[in-house]
Amino acid sequence: MTIGPYYIHLDLVLQGFILTVMLVGLLITPILPGLLIIWAAALVYGLIAGFGVLGWVMFVLITILMIVGSVLDNVLMGASAYKEGAPWWVILLALIATVAGGFFIPLPIIGGVSAGLATLFLVEWIRRKNAHQAWTSVKAMLAGWSWAALFRSIIALVMIVLWVIWAWV
Repeated sequence: MTIGPYYIHLDLVLQGFILTVMLVGLLITPILPGLLIIWAAALVYGLIAGFGVLGWVMFVLITILMIVGSVLDNVLMGASAYKEGAPWWVILLALIATVAGGFFIPLPIIGGVSAGLATLFLVEWIRRKNAHQAWTSVKAMLAGWSWAALFRSIIALVMIVLWVIWAWV
């Protein structure tokens, strides 16, 4: 496409836009569902630019990484609290509160995570009748959340690298 004296490659514009969306997904991975954002950007790219054989292979790998990363996120958070004595039903309540808190208070850290941690603390305090033990479960879940954020970020970076190979090879 030519605009005045400039020749613009629409492919490069599309690739630049998709890469920008993916990098935003990478940067917000600890807060929002960045893996889902990166996956959706890859899907949009495939629908617009076409998949081809390499595209399908990379998109399947990106999809698998997105699913594994999303499951790993919840498992790491829950397993850490479970090791400190919180039963799975309490952890499930905390995860439900995390999702609900994200809807009621749209700031993810303030709404989602704080609602989940507060729920875990309150239910554990009532169940154990010991604030120190409840706080230990909360600290363990926070540690699991930190590890999950690290792994999600690594997975997000790998997803972007796979897309770059797909888009520029």
